[in-house]
Amino acid sequence: MGIVVSESISENESFEPIEGDNPLASGEIRLEVSTSDNDRKSPDQLELLGIDVLDRLPEVDEEATELLAPEIAVRLRVVPIDANTNRVTIAMLDPLDSEAVDEVSTRTGRSVMRVGLESALFAELMKSAYGTTAARMAESLAAEDGLAGENEHNLDAIEADDVHQMAEQPSLINLVNLILLEAIQSRTSDVHVEPFEEELKVKYRIDGVLQEQPSPPKHLQAALVGRIKIMAHMNIAERYVPQDGHITLRFEGRKVDIRVSTVPTLYGESVVMRILDKSSLPLDLKSLGMAARDRDAMDHLITKPHGLVLVTGPTGSGKTTTLYASLSKLYDPRKKIITIEDPVEYELAGINQIPVNPKRGLTFASGLRSILRQDPDVIFVGEIRDTETVDIVIRSALTGHLVFSTLHTNDSISSVGRMIDMGAEPYLVASVIEGILAQRLGRRICDHCRKTVPMSQDLRYRLTKDEAERFDGKITIGEGCDKCGNSGFRGRLGFYELIKMSAPLRTAISEGKSTLQLRNHLDEDFVSMREDGIIKAIEGITTPEEVLRATQDVDDFGG
Repeated sequence: MGIVVSESISENESFEPIEGDNPLASGEIRLEVSTSDNDRKSPDQLELLGIDVLDRLPEVDEEATELLAPEIAVRLRVVPIDANTNRVTIAMLDPLDSEAVDEVSTRTGRSVMRVGLESALFAELMKSAYGTTAARMAESLAAEDGLAGENEHNLDAIEADDVHQMAEQPSLINLVNLILLEAIQSRTSDVHVEPFEEELKVKYRIDGVLQEQPSPPKHLQAALVGRIKIMAHMNIAERYVPQDGHITLRFEGRKVDIRVSTVPTLYGESVVMRILDKSSLPLDLKSLGMAARDRDAMDHLITKPHGLVLVTGPTGSGKTTTLYASLSKLYDPRKKIITIEDPVEYELAGINQIPVNPKRGLTFASGLRSILRQDPDVIFVGEIRDTETVDIVIRSALTGHLVFSTLHTNDSISSVGRMIDMGAEPYLVASVIEGILAQRLGRRICDHCRKTVPMSQDLRYRLTKDEAERFDGKITIGEGCDKCGNSGFRGRLGFYELIKMSAPLRTAISEGKSTLQLRNHLDEDFVSMREDGIIKAIEGITTPEEVLRATQDVDDFGG
């Protein structure tokens, strides 16, 4: 049931499902750019045939572009740039595509004059003329589709067979493909499809912040959600129970995993698609924004022969990414490294990764017991959630294994109390912990539009007196440009605080001292998350507002 959607983005770019038996989910759904370079004629050859090849973007007549609907132009890889009553001039990626020329002539009722463009210029022209966006395609669908009517908001009246039929429509398949394509290209971590009474909203989470996209027509809701569920191998007929699914795609020659979750709401199913694009994951601590002092300390921790290294922070604070970066650096063919995760977010070469599967009895605790029989040197436990897991993690660290894991706590030192609350003995916690890293994520200022401006009085009041004075009255911000979507930010970085265990601190932990008392035993060179963020704001890597936003839940000690 495959549909080929041509899209001009960059050479040799493709986008296709690579697994699944469902023909709708895994049929030849592909987004690709251009014909092979071997098949394309050179500019000199084309000129001999009377076809000009432009070396710059042509001027475009908006009335001419309206002669072809966006999805038709995308499919044919043409852009009408000029027209009169008898003739239309089209820019083409492949000027020798006679079938495309014939279809343009048939659709416009005019003779066709063609010019050629190189891939990069054609991509730019296509985007400027049509946007090649999901929004434009959705607008076109809205104009053409006759589904809107009295049953537009009565989703119960739409039968599963009807949804299945609508989800098979080529234009609808193209729309979902383009939503995913744009999301991947814009570095989106999550795509949200949210139904409301009068509209259907699509939002991309970029750099940790949701950005609303132009909305598809409301009457496409059932078909659009149905298409996503088909791709994720979900039950399309079940609309009143939460479901989880998985889509694996091939994009630009790399694998992209998408975790899909649906929940029923008042006005239909809400869908969230988490995009796990390994190629966009910076697997080194410097790229993550970790300062040299903390990188050196982490390098020392991962060379320990045994013990427990914890990374803490709330959901979405980048804990797993930091641990992946550490494991990648730690990898050595002479070491057996095993992870147990829920779920496995990224595949790491040379490392055995086990996904938790509670439905089949594979929990963190049961999986961890099995791992210990696999003769590991290094173990990564995705999260310490309960007393049983804490107990096994501590015993693993005590019996000669280096164990990495995560906890949900506000700051680093609170992890000690959290483990003791879970039932761990203070003296055991003191003996196994080697280091605790706490972190938050903030947005990174765009390198293309950064500028220095005076600090506002409001910001000065939000900072402490000492912090404000260190900025010398000026801060760095992003002005907003095309590269960052006019947000002023591009990418994220971490704010870290790292505790290295010392003899006085181990003694205080084993004696069961409170968190406040433990803080008095930290090293003099300890740097809190708030302080780490302020240093990065002074250096112009991020803004003070980002530091305040990311570290506002940390107490006075932590910031």
